[in-house]
Amino acid sequence: QVQLVESGGGLVQAGGSLRLSCAASGSIFSIDVMRWYRQAPGKQRELVAVIASGDSTNYADSVKGRFTISRDSAKNTVYLEMNSLKPEDTAVYYCNAEYTTMELTTGLRWGQGTQVTVSS
Repeated sequence: QVQLVESGGGLVQAGGSLRLSCAASGSIFSIDVMRWYRQAPGKQRELVAVIASGDSTNYADSVKGRFTISRDSAKNTVYLEMNSLKPEDTAVYYCNAEYTTMELTTGLRWGQGTQVTVSS
């Protein structure tokens, strides 16, 4: 079974930086797409950044120029480098992954989430 484990969240002052990691483990043949979402209290979950095959990336307008998504395919890990953080970036951050297993089945898995809190 494929699992995703996020890490790197925490409390930071406005203007600061954090780096989130999301490591996938299990019977993985390939990871095709990895995404970061976030959900603030009382709000819907929103897509923050995507990285797909060939390392093409896309970002929400609210984070363009401040956040960078990258991945280490050898480690099945995706990162979210967050700079110039604002209080409105406060949320639980989730990663998900679309993958193909060694048995050549496909699936989608979510991580458990990691809290990011930005103080003003």
